[in-house]
Amino acid sequence: MPTLPGFVDLQVNGFLGVDFSSPDLTAESFALACRELLKRGTVAFLPTLITCPISVYRRNLPILAEVMEREEFRGRLLGLHLEGPFISTQAGAVGAHDPRYVIPPDLELLQDMIAWSNDRVRLITLAPELPGADQLARYAVGKGITVSLGHTLATAHDMGRLVQAGATALTHLGNGVPNTLPRHDNPIWAGLAQDALSAMLIADGHHLPAPVLKVMLRAKGTNRCIIVSDASPVAGMPPGEYVTLGNRAVLEPSGLLHNPEKGCLVGSSATLLDCMNHLARQRWLSFEDMVAVGLRNPLRLIGLDESAVSVASTVRFDPAAAVFSVEIPEALR
Repeated sequence: MPTLPGFVDLQVNGFLGVDFSSPDLTAESFALACRELLKRGTVAFLPTLITCPISVYRRNLPILAEVMEREEFRGRLLGLHLEGPFISTQAGAVGAHDPRYVIPPDLELLQDMIAWSNDRVRLITLAPELPGADQLARYAVGKGITVSLGHTLATAHDMGRLVQAGATALTHLGNGVPNTLPRHDNPIWAGLAQDALSAMLIADGHHLPAPVLKVMLRAKGTNRCIIVSDASPVAGMPPGEYVTLGNRAVLEPSGLLHNPEKGCLVGSSATLLDCMNHLARQRWLSFEDMVAVGLRNPLRLIGLDESAVSVASTVRFDPAAAVFSVEIPEALR
């Protein structure tokens, strides 16, 4: 059976009840969540903070940075993803984020966030239509931070302007938008048409229906697609009702995690291994293409390659069953 070291996830909001954006986060709860996720086929990832009060960024970013510097997580926690606060406040586009804490692009705040994280910010999501988004993007790119566009109502013109400013990706394309959009000039078509932008796609079986996922993979090509989990703090937990990421959320037995009042998803309950197995079951991609979208492309997007990853387990692929499985060394069990 073919093998790979595991998958690289650029969007993990929490795991096993631990919320990386919570004002109650501790270094040990964060480390525990990381250890558990790294046993499940994710060889490395970007812990992600969603839109939250500035006081939480000031408190949590140093905690995340301190844990990331520990020897056990070197080559496993590759940096931080700031999914906000510079996103759209509009219904649908804001998604599960709390619009009270969304703010316009603020270069001074970004500089503070980079400092609080001890220069660990590797990826930032922002909405390109916001005034000052292009200036913020240029600064971030100059600091070695990958800029991704998401939670947006951007037009093709907006996206083109941000591409000129150095943006190279789309955050969970097809999600973080209203349920109803203009049929032609909308951020999904605009993002698909921008060859300079790689698309991050949540392949958990709930965020994107299979026909939509298939079309996006074909439109972008596997060289410009990246599978992410968008794992919420509820990922790894049993079905039930939760309060997570500032939302009342229901986790259905099917794995669907949603806020019934808002009519939106609240991140995913899946690991990246779950997402890659959903993709594998479709039998659209070769093993090499799946390695590209689940391992090589995410690393390349943030300026790294496989040499940056510390390998601690092995993921095997069974072509007949179309399933990935993880082998964990005894020392990590």
